[in-house]
Amino acid sequence: MNQITPGGEIRETGLSDALSERYLAYALSTIVSRSLPDVRDGLKPVHRRILYAMRQLKLDPETGFKKCARVVGDVIGKYHPHGDAAVYEAMVRLAQDFAVRYPLVEGQGNFGNIDGDNAAAMRYTESKLTQVASAIMDGLDEDAVDFRPTYDGSESEPVVMPSAFPNLLANGSSGIAVGMATNIPPHNVAELCDALGHIIKKPSCPVDELVGFVRGPDFPTGGILAEPGENILEAYRTGRGGFRLRARWEVEKLKQGLWQVVVTEIPYQVQKAKLIERIAGLLSEKKLPLLADVRDESTDVVRVVFEPKNRTVQPEVLMEQLFRQTDLETRISLNMNVLDADGVPRVMNLKEVLRAFLDHRMVVLERRAKHRLGRIEHRLEVLGGYLVAYLNLDAVIKIIRNEDEPKPALMKKFKLSDVQAEAILNMRLRALRKLEEIEIKREHDRLSAEKAELESLLGDEGKRWRAIGAEIKDIRKKFGPETALGKRRSDISGPPPVIDVPMEAMVEHEDLTVVLSEKGWVRAMKGHLEDNAELKYKEGDGPAFILPAATTSKILVFASNGRFYTLSGDKLPKGRGHGEPIRLMIDLPNDAEIVSLVVHKPGDRLLLASAMGRGFVVEETEVLASTRSGKQVMNLDDGDKAMFAVPVDGDHVAIIGENRKMLIFPLDQVPEMGKGRGVILQRYKDAHLSDLKVFVKKEGLTWLTGGRTRTESDLKPWIGERAQAGRLPPNGFPRSNRFDG
Repeated sequence: MNQITPGGEIRETGLSDALSERYLAYALSTIVSRSLPDVRDGLKPVHRRILYAMRQLKLDPETGFKKCARVVGDVIGKYHPHGDAAVYEAMVRLAQDFAVRYPLVEGQGNFGNIDGDNAAAMRYTESKLTQVASAIMDGLDEDAVDFRPTYDGSESEPVVMPSAFPNLLANGSSGIAVGMATNIPPHNVAELCDALGHIIKKPSCPVDELVGFVRGPDFPTGGILAEPGENILEAYRTGRGGFRLRARWEVEKLKQGLWQVVVTEIPYQVQKAKLIERIAGLLSEKKLPLLADVRDESTDVVRVVFEPKNRTVQPEVLMEQLFRQTDLETRISLNMNVLDADGVPRVMNLKEVLRAFLDHRMVVLERRAKHRLGRIEHRLEVLGGYLVAYLNLDAVIKIIRNEDEPKPALMKKFKLSDVQAEAILNMRLRALRKLEEIEIKREHDRLSAEKAELESLLGDEGKRWRAIGAEIKDIRKKFGPETALGKRRSDISGPPPVIDVPMEAMVEHEDLTVVLSEKGWVRAMKGHLEDNAELKYKEGDGPAFILPAATTSKILVFASNGRFYTLSGDKLPKGRGHGEPIRLMIDLPNDAEIVSLVVHKPGDRLLLASAMGRGFVVEETEVLASTRSGKQVMNLDDGDKAMFAVPVDGDHVAIIGENRKMLIFPLDQVPEMGKGRGVILQRYKDAHLSDLKVFVKKEGLTWLTGGRTRTESDLKPWIGERAQAGRLPPNGFPRSNRFDG
């Protein structure tokens, strides 16, 4: 039996250590080789490989198109060993003018649209490089950057592009790695070039000065950047922040005073079809009461039409409602987390990103100059050999014809270098007639002058920065605001005006009746119910409050603990069934009960009263609560409790206690307060408040008894001053001591 020998060393490793090591390797691979762009060329590896493969296929802007499948095949076969679908999707995005501010790929065929439709299959589409992509790769053949072997070692690929174009900020980037992410919106290249030029002139300039050139992002789909200047400055200063982006809209006047709103630009990365679908859904749910209809009349340009409910609607209010509820307003984040020149991920501010680009351009310039200098020196050496051959043509021909090894003989006879001798031997016979001394000397002089210029350039840093500045000016001229591609598309408006959208503008107005049972179950019945309408309650339960209201109403709930709570009419449970416990909607303590239910009317006032006969008048706007816990308005003594919140609709107050003593006094004797204990309304001895009413004195005091309304006009016996005890009520007043019977 043969003994099996192990194939290699076996090491014992803890599971946690093994997992940590492998996860770290995966995380680093994701960060460096997939998700984060390089600060120098603004490209991720997949994009860099797509562009390089297209260049190798000679898909230059001046040439014809080739099938995208051909490009994708070369990319995944030579450089990027991943799925073809992922590579094609990345390639498609580089060609979409609504996704990339300065497209790097020019597409022919269906490359998708702003509605979110996908591109056609790669076998149907064709592509070639754009002028921007050519600028990014300019200098690849001149030793401008390092190359590395591809994944299988059969080819080589650039580590980074020379990038004469500031691609990182111009086109932006987004990606999610392990434990970090990046999101950089696109910018206007002319503004970037101006900022780069300013850094060259003033290297110590702060970010604040650069923001004077780079005013904010410039999105391919346009829109309005509605963000305060200080927020933009802070985002660029720290490398993190966000920008509010709104759709561009205008009002179109129609006949007979009618109008409609037309949206011509939607926010970046918002799919128009989904946006329209969302708005239509809100319209059907009656959550856009100011909007009558929405239509998509877009062709190759965006045109979305909104029809208002009626001509009295203000366009600004209609759009504010849409901005709040739809993606017509979005938030674009800024997180400039990129790989620096050493491949280390970190968050950079605006100046650091621009400075890294300039430093890269300096390295590229020096490497290209040295490469060109080497080529010139080689050519000058060859020209020197040609000149020797021209002056000694017969002797050269004789040596070549007679010598078995002519190269050493030429080198020895005419003191030539190996390069010169090789060049002479490689000359074609037809070139002999062109070997005129004057032409050789002319080329020699021209190359010598260029050599001196390059040596001067490499020896003078100031001259190199001036050369880089000239390159940046050339990029600005080529892709600047004078061109259709370079015009700024996103306007910067500053913070939008504060538009108060009233509650009734946010909710469809519908009449309803709020029903609150004795056990605390609340529901909203559709419409205003008749007084004799039959309502069902749980067994052992009955009506406590029945209140006509609307979906746009704010319902004020006053509890015995002196707190006010606020409910929205549109948020109340519908009338089917018995409703829901009100304690699920507000934080009402178990020992408190609801004593009043009032529909809020801005400007109205309420008279609050406690069991011990204390009270005050309060503005309704003062008691509105914004949280479930409510708002403490009436402060109570020990043993006291809140009992009433009565709308102030009159000039006198009628109050009666459990001791059956009634007092009437002018309302102006009750102070108006925002919060407090109040003053004594009626004084009791061994009794508490039973009921009170605000009424108009000249109309008389009314009450219900036996299903009929009684009115007392002669009120002199009961009229007194606030805080008196009062006297027995008129004959026929209910024994319940209640004005409502």
